[in-house]
Amino acid sequence: MTATAVLLPVFVEVALTFVLLFRMGSLRIRALRDRTLRIGDIALGEPNWPKPTLQVQNAFQNQFELPVLFYVLIALALITQHASAPLAGLAWLFVISRVVHAFIHSTSNDVPRRFWAYCFGMTVLIIMWLWFAVSVIA
Repeated sequence: MTATAVLLPVFVEVALTFVLLFRMGSLRIRALRDRTLRIGDIALGEPNWPKPTLQVQNAFQNQFELPVLFYVLIALALITQHASAPLAGLAWLFVISRVVHAFIHSTSNDVPRRFWAYCFGMTVLIIMWLWFAVSVIA
């Protein structure tokens, strides 16, 4: 198993985070330029941003929660030389679930659909960690 096969999904996850960051920034700048709100409205907190901006902001912030365990797992798998094709396949499933989750979060924000996308990714990540733990211990 090459490092590239395991790192490609990581690169996509990082790209997703940057896309959300730049989208959030552009929405914030637009809200200030359009005078949808004043700087004083957001100086002490975030809740005054327009709803679409908050949705993208929440999707962005969410990339620093569950995906952190994904990043750690991939790093450990590479360091311990326990990266495998099944782990790479699961990594792609996890990243696809994160893309779907972020898309739902930053567009319709349909909470039940967003919840199921999150649960799917969380389940895949748990399976990845179990797979890795068994491969290291065995």
